[in-house]
Amino acid sequence: MKLTFLGTRGEIEKRTRRHRMHTSLMVSYRNADVMIDCGLDWLGKLRLLNPSAIVLTHAHPDHAWGLKHGAPCPVYAPQKTWQELRHYPIEDRHVIEERTPAKICGIIFEAFPVEHSILSPAVGYRLSGGRARIFYVPDLIFIHERSAALKGVQIYIGDGATLTRSFIRRRGKALIGHSPVQTQLTWCEKAGVPRAIITHCGSEIVTGDERKTSVIIQTMGHDRGIDAQLAYDGMKLTL
Repeated sequence: MKLTFLGTRGEIEKRTRRHRMHTSLMVSYRNADVMIDCGLDWLGKLRLLNPSAIVLTHAHPDHAWGLKHGAPCPVYAPQKTWQELRHYPIEDRHVIEERTPAKICGIIFEAFPVEHSILSPAVGYRLSGGRARIFYVPDLIFIHERSAALKGVQIYIGDGATLTRSFIRRRGKALIGHSPVQTQLTWCEKAGVPRAIITHCGSEIVTGDERKTSVIIQTMGHDRGIDAQLAYDGMKLTL
């Protein structure tokens, strides 16, 4: 399995050469390329990428609005995401049921509900292909059924909205926002996940000194026995 970080920027105005495009991951397995999320930055660029399929985590602009004009391939998403995108001219659409493994281009995707948004409910995906096991969740406060989601996972790919500062707000009885990197690394420590990669970078990372930020993330990971690093646009990894 090969991972290509097509984009690593969150829904912020600031962008740099290393964090220019909205967060998206291309997962290549055997002869297929599955794109996870397609934000507004990708509008009009899909035929250049030529994905075999697209899988969505939720319907926020930086994750789904690149499909406003349709898609050149099958698109998979939870039912709640399709409800928000019902007017998009996507012909080949498929529903992913939560906690029900689905085979997409030879890769097993299992959707785990995560807390993040009231209006646009999100999921994270546990991916399995051959011996590779990863968990991908670019936006979240916490994972429902976290133990099951992270069991046996080799790499956790998570939310880089903030490093240590809480970015969680309350709307009535519900919570919205993002958990900091250090919290997510603690989850990995508890679950025995050996490696973490941070994507979906917020202003703290994109506007800051990236070398210092990378050291901070590596140190937080080292303190928890985890190999942690910051992703950047174009970064490639083979499992």
